[in-house]
Amino acid sequence: MSLSPNFGPRPEGCPVDMLVLHYTGMQSAEAALARLCDPAAEVSAHYLVGEDGEVAALVAEEHRAWHAGKSSWRGHTDVNSRSIGIEIVNPGHEFGYRPFPDAQIMALIDLCQGILARWPIPARNVVGHSDVAPARKQDPGELFPWKRLADSGIGLWPIATGAGGDAAVLLRDYGYEGDLPDVLRAFQRHFRPSLCDGRLDQETGALLNGLIRQL
Repeated sequence: MSLSPNFGPRPEGCPVDMLVLHYTGMQSAEAALARLCDPAAEVSAHYLVGEDGEVAALVAEEHRAWHAGKSSWRGHTDVNSRSIGIEIVNPGHEFGYRPFPDAQIMALIDLCQGILARWPIPARNVVGHSDVAPARKQDPGELFPWKRLADSGIGLWPIATGAGGDAAVLLRDYGYEGDLPDVLRAFQRHFRPSLCDGRLDQETGALLNGLIRQL
């Protein structure tokens, strides 16, 4: 049984081929859980992962949870219908953004590996909320250990190579949509978290080229 009432049916024939990771961005885990289960809030996710590693299943995977909002990836604008959403407890940039504890990441890796075993989700479709909504979201943010997940078979991680083609075209080819500075900043949060300034410097270009070569 779902803990959250905030879900609906997936459209008939729509594949589940995305995994979207968020941080809660609220002052406590309790507040986040209450909001995700509040019918008036009209938001939810399939899972909530606490800082202590506890995992709460909020919406059954076969249902459509309401976590991505206005978003797009690889030309698809109804991300909720084709994705599994995971909320990761962290106060976020508004309330004291901090590193994600090891117990939390270990539990998240285990959860994600199970999801990827159940659904045909390609590595390029393991994304953050900021990847699918670059103009308005920044979670799970620059402290999130994307490389650690990629090393565990969850998503991709680039090896920098020489300069590639047009950055705007390559970013769109990978899946991003939006204004170039916003998209570059989202790319950097995911793949070059040491500096997220939305500028196309040499390192960002080399990482983007390396990522595209993995496809």
